This record gives sequence, C-alpha cells and structure tokens, in this order.
Amino acid sequence: MLAEYIYNHYGKSVKYIADVAGGQGMLTRILRKKYNYQSEVFDIREWTLVGVPHRQEKFEPQHAGYYDLVVGLHPDGATRAVAEAALIKPTILIPCCNFWDQTKKLGREAMLTEISAFYDKASVKHERVVFDFDSSKNVGLVSAPTSASRR
Repeated sequence: MLAEYIYNHYGKSVKYIADVAGGQGMLTRILRKKYNYQSEVFDIREWTLVGVPHRQEKFEPQHAGYYDLVVGLHPDGATRAVAEAALIKPTILIPCCNFWDQTKKLGREAMLTEISAFYDKASVKHERVVFDFDSSKNVGLVSAPTSASRR
C-alpha cells in the first residue's frame, strides 16, 4: 500500500502532503487517520469522501513549495505538473496513462523512461520503485530535488 510506503520511507521527515488528482481521497484519508500526516487532495472534481480536505483546483508545480511531499498516484492530466514539482520538493509519481507527451503514443515503460530523462536533465535525484499493490500500474518514480534542480 502506498500510504505504508510513504510512512516507511519518509517517517516524520514529512508532514504536509499533496495528493494530486487524488479522486475521492482514499489515500489522503489513510495518510491522515493511520499515519497522522496533514494530507489534502488536489482534484478539479468535487467528489471527495466526507471529511477529506480537498482543493478543487488544478495542481500547478508552484503549489509544491507549501508541501513536504507531492504524490501523484495515477494523476492523469496532472502527470507533468507532478514531475515538474520534483524540481522543488520530493515526489512520488506513479503514472498510468500517457499524459506526459500526448504527441506520441507511450506505453508505461517508455513514459517512465522519458520522465526519468526529464529528471536527469533537471538534476533531480530519483529511483524507479515497484510498489506493493495489485495493479499493472504499480511502477513509479520516487524523487527528491537537489540544489542544482532548485536553481
């Protein structure tokens, strides 16, 4: 489960989490209730679970400055914004559909390779991670900005 990964990987080094394109907010609910993080959903749709903090707006990379961690679990149209947020704050990006470059057809591996190349060019430290949840779309990139990427 992604919430458990976040807790095990970041522990108390993060507190404020942006759950980008988080839909109903199940990840945010678990992060808040089980792990005591201050997480909120960014999603233009208005159908979050009751009690889940929600910003009904499009996530932009500059929003990342407020958060300790930006998470994009299958963020669809927000994929590029989450990747660009990695220049500012640590991110977890688990893409599902090709919203990275709509000018060409990219499968999951090709898309992850292109996002990794973007990170390399921007000097963002990153690693490919296979997450422990049941989905064919469970491979993502865990990243952290460097002093070079923040320029």
